[in-house]
Amino acid sequence: MERVLFYLNGTRIAVADLLLGAAGLALVLLAIMAWSLAARARANSRDTLAAAERQREMFHAMEEISRQNAGLTGSVRSVAEVLGSRQADLARLVADRLDAVGTRVGAGLEASGKTAGEHLAKLNERLAVIDAAQARVAALTQEVVGLKDILANKQARGAFGQGRLEAIIKDGLPPAAFEFQYTLSNNTRPDCVIRLPGDPRLMIIDAKFPLEAFTALREAASEEARKHAAARIRTDVIKHVRDIADRYFLPGETQDIAILFVPSESLYADLHEYFEDIIQKAHKSRIIIVSPSLLMMAVQVMQAIVRDARVREEAHVIQAEVRRLVEEVERLQTRVAKLDAHFKIAQEDVDQIITSAGKIARRGTRIDRMDFSTPLPEISAGSFDKAAE
Repeated sequence: MERVLFYLNGTRIAVADLLLGAAGLALVLLAIMAWSLAARARANSRDTLAAAERQREMFHAMEEISRQNAGLTGSVRSVAEVLGSRQADLARLVADRLDAVGTRVGAGLEASGKTAGEHLAKLNERLAVIDAAQARVAALTQEVVGLKDILANKQARGAFGQGRLEAIIKDGLPPAAFEFQYTLSNNTRPDCVIRLPGDPRLMIIDAKFPLEAFTALREAASEEARKHAAARIRTDVIKHVRDIADRYFLPGETQDIAILFVPSESLYADLHEYFEDIIQKAHKSRIIIVSPSLLMMAVQVMQAIVRDARVREEAHVIQAEVRRLVEEVERLQTRVAKLDAHFKIAQEDVDQIITSAGKIARRGTRIDRMDFSTPLPEISAGSFDKAAE
């Protein structure tokens, strides 16, 4: 009796049925495997044939590539040879061009170097001139600073004005015509007195000029400050003018006019341009305000006056010298007349010598022209002399 393993939809499934089913399934699987192997074998055979065909085509393609490669190799070799020759030519041409360019560049660099050297030399010279000018400017700056310090100090400013005054006076007048710090009869001491010829009275020159107000005017930053500085200038200068008139006008001892020396041309120009009323008041007080240039002109006039006075004082000496000079001229005139007479006598002798020489030359010419080949008629010596004459 068969053993039932299980029921499937009411059907008994025994061991024999299960074995038969397994055997059938195995046969089916074997059949499938056999078909698959046969199909694979057929596919493999087709692939083998296709591969063989592809191999033959590849072989033919490789042969064609080999032939083309051989031709290409020959072409490349010829191209390489051509390129090698062209490269050699190009290298030679490039070398020649580089040599030419190097020569031109060298010449240009040499010329440029020479030009640059010349320019540098000129630049060094100009720099030396600029350095010298800068040094002079620096020195001038120091001098200006020193001058500013001098002008800021009253005593130093007075010494500066006194120094300029002394330089101008000493340069234009003889020592006997002036004196500095002379003491008058009222025990006042003006900066300088000048002695004019023919007049015992002294010309007074004062070199102390008020500068503080002018400095304040130049440094003023507002209109009010400028007005205040201008008023101070008028007050200081007019006061100084009055002091000069009170101290130095002494009847019979000093001149009726005095000179107020301003040691700066710019201050004098500002005074004349902006403070004409001060100039007028000074003139009314018989005081003349002068700058260094005007003082030089006044000194030249005084020098001419001194020279004229000396000429008048030495007039008798000059007359005596002129008289001696006239005597010498007359003596020279007599000697020249004698020399002229000697020249006239010598000229007459020279004329006679020239006449005799001319006669001798004419006689020699006649003798040279005579023909001695034919006999000459007999003539006397006197007739020959007459003919020669």
